[in-house]
Amino acid sequence: MGAATVLFVIAAAVGRYTAGFPEVLAFVLAALALAGQAWIVSVATEQLGEHFGPAATGTLQSTVGNLPEFFVVLFALEAGDKTVAEAAVLGSILVNALLVLGLVLIAGSLRAPDGVMRFNPKLPKDTATLLLVASFMIVLLGIVHLTHEPAASHIRTISVIGAVAILVVYATWMAHYLRSDGSNGGHAGAGPLVQPRIPMRTSAALLILAGTGSAFVSDWFVHALEPTIHQLHISQAFAGLVIVAIAGNAVENVAGIYLAYRGQADLAISVVKNSVSQVAAFLYPVLVLVSLLTATQLTFALPPLYIGALFVTVVLVWQVTGDGEGTPFEGMALIATFVVLATVVSFEH
Repeated sequence: MGAATVLFVIAAAVGRYTAGFPEVLAFVLAALALAGQAWIVSVATEQLGEHFGPAATGTLQSTVGNLPEFFVVLFALEAGDKTVAEAAVLGSILVNALLVLGLVLIAGSLRAPDGVMRFNPKLPKDTATLLLVASFMIVLLGIVHLTHEPAASHIRTISVIGAVAILVVYATWMAHYLRSDGSNGGHAGAGPLVQPRIPMRTSAALLILAGTGSAFVSDWFVHALEPTIHQLHISQAFAGLVIVAIAGNAVENVAGIYLAYRGQADLAISVVKNSVSQVAAFLYPVLVLVSLLTATQLTFALPPLYIGALFVTVVLVWQVTGDGEGTPFEGMALIATFVVLATVVSFEH
């Protein structure tokens, strides 16, 4: 798989820098390169998990894994594609919280002897709290924007202040989370400990290299995105919320499911939930601040469809994962919710 990933990256580079290369093919090659790098990250994550606790490993993996999403949105804002950028950020939250988490619960519960995947419930509850804090800002500004309240003319300023406030909350939580190790002292869902096959330094190097390399592939991915949207006749909202979000989060998609299948329940949940909380309470606010330097500014004022989808997702995720157990039924419920959302967005323009 490592050799195949190198070939996909080379092919994607050729597609990006070769004049007259088919745009749709270049888009597919870039997506495959991202997926290949995701596999490398998933293996490195599992190996690092044998050296550190789920908290530190999940945080590192999510940070590296969200690099493609950061650059995809940044490049989209610089290109003036605000619809794609907004949908990509929100889609990153929804893809991980609904589609990927659903697949993780199914994979983990099917591997469990009694059909129930068990994990430490503290992280899911903390993630729901962070999502609620970010959702409060989004819902509040959405209402202000739709009702044309006096504050609507100051959405950019409010978004900047809100971004700083959310980042302070996230930093406070992260400091406590890492000190507590996010583990459960031998919880049944932690999975069997095995001897690492790859040295710690090698695993860390693979994780960082694959994550950094995906930033370059993200540029090629965005470059081929707009022509692909026109050729395939799909909406920008669908492209951002579904296609870009899935490809940009390929690391979490592969890593979380792979770890759940391997019986590493706590680490699998840590990877997915860390990604959700990082996007909502870290990546989104950071992009709001960084966008002050780009051609198009990102704010917390989103369309009503996105606001409603985010709010329902927070409630559903809290309900499903708050007890520290997951079943195939709950996994399918999350996936079905995402399928319905993707279907609705596909008809948006």
